[in-house]
Amino acid sequence: MPATLSERVHKRRQTLRAAGLRPIEIWVPDTRAPGFAEEYARQSRVIAESASEKDIMDFIEQASDGAWD
Repeated sequence: MPATLSERVHKRRQTLRAAGLRPIEIWVPDTRAPGFAEEYARQSRVIAESASEKDIMDFIEQASDGAWD
């Protein structure tokens, strides 16, 4: 009899843990939520109008480029 889905998931997780990994849960903004686009645009305007825009954008670029690896 083939393994059930939960048995396969359990085995896969055991394999990953044995490899030194652990599961984590990450919550991210729901881009489909009503009002998301408007809030994104608002926050973008706040940054663009900020006196610290260059510092903020430099930080984001460094983080995105993996400069802290």
